[in-house]
Amino acid sequence: MSRYADIPKPIRSGIVVVDPERGTPQRIIVLQFNPDTLERSLAPQSAGGSGDAGGGGSGGDRNEALRLKGPAEESWKFTAEIDATDQFEVAAPDGIHPQLATLEMLVHPTSAQLREASRQTRKGTIEISPIEMPLTLFTWGSKRVMPVRLTELSISESAFDVHLNPIRASLGIGMKVLSVSDLPAGHRGADLYLAHLAQKERLAAAARGGRLAELGLGRGL
Repeated sequence: MSRYADIPKPIRSGIVVVDPERGTPQRIIVLQFNPDTLERSLAPQSAGGSGDAGGGGSGGDRNEALRLKGPAEESWKFTAEIDATDQFEVAAPDGIHPQLATLEMLVHPTSAQLREASRQTRKGTIEISPIEMPLTLFTWGSKRVMPVRLTELSISESAFDVHLNPIRASLGIGMKVLSVSDLPAGHRGADLYLAHLAQKERLAAAARGGRLAELGLGRGL
C-alpha cells in the first residue's frame, strides 16, 4: 500500500514584506502554485565605456575592461497562477480579489501615506520626500532569498463568479534584485543581498572544476 504521508510536500515560493527597521515580517504571500519556468537575466556593471565592446575606445576604457563598478543587475520574470476553484475548502466570497489586492499593494503606497503627503503639501511643505515602501523579499527555496522591487505586474483574469468576482487569473511578475548598489549602507536589505551573494559563492565553490584537456588545450594555454 502506498504511504502518501511519506511523500514530502513541495516548498512554496513566495514574497515576504519586511519592516526594514525591525526586520520582522509584516506579510507573507505564498504563491498558490510554483511557476513552471523562471526567466533570469544578469547584466554586469562594467567600469569601462563603449570602448569595451571592441570598437577601439580610448586608453582609459581599455584600462577598465576587466573592472566592475558593482554587482550585476539581476532581474527575474515568471508567471504565477491563482485559482479559487482549486481551494474548495477555503471560503472565497470575494473570489481572488484579496490575493490580487495583496500583490497590487506591493506597487502602491497606502491611502494613509497619500493623505499624509497631501496634508504636507497643503501645509506649504516645499519638498515632499518620496514615499518609502516596505522591504520586499522574494523566496525560491532556502538557497534563494533576495531583496527585490517589483518592476512589472500584469494580471489576466480569465474566469468570474456570478457576482463578477475574479476566480482565476494569470499574473506576469517582473522583479529587480536590489543590491548594495541600490540600497544605502547599513540597510537591512543590503545585508540580505550580501547573504544572497555569499550563497551563490558557496554553490559555485561546490561545482566540479574542469581541465584544460577537456577544452582541447593540452597542457597549458
